[in-house]
Amino acid sequence: MPLTKFRKVVILGYCSVGKSSLALQFVKGDFNEDYDPTIQNTWSKTLVIGFDEYDLQLMDTAGQDEYSLMPHSFVLCIHGYVLVYSVTSLKSFQIANEIHAKLQEKRGKSRMPIVLVGNKNDLPSHNREVKMEDGKKLADSWGAAFMEASAKDSEKSHLIFTKIIEEIDRVESSFCYKRKCQVM
Repeated sequence: MPLTKFRKVVILGYCSVGKSSLALQFVKGDFNEDYDPTIQNTWSKTLVIGFDEYDLQLMDTAGQDEYSLMPHSFVLCIHGYVLVYSVTSLKSFQIANEIHAKLQEKRGKSRMPIVLVGNKNDLPSHNREVKMEDGKKLADSWGAAFMEASAKDSEKSHLIFTKIIEEIDRVESSFCYKRKCQVM
């Protein structure tokens, strides 16, 4: 059996977009209807993708806005990011773009494994303020993965965190390939 790979992922986004709900659905298979603002939580889960085992540590953050500072703990020793917005909030979509800009400013222009998530896609379409195409277009401009989800859907929540692990591995392998790394 191969060694377990450690991955640390930060979940970022505007307040009340469902960051904690997505994490809880993934880690515990639970959806809580009550809104409880997060200060910061860390969740862990081990999962197997293909032949590899991953120890995934999720840092669930408080909501960010355009004035939030980007702490070093969101940048140092982080393997990837899940940026969440609500499809029912154009402001949360705009904040996701600002958060990405702050990450680039802190980390530099290097490739960052990111999954952009449009959450709350289960809500009635008349509540929607952000089209799926706009989310996809923004993610493409970053070179990031994109998906829409509902924190009520355990399968979609699982796919989000599987996707970020795949993105981390993809970016790491492209980094090694460009520099012709060899494992000895």
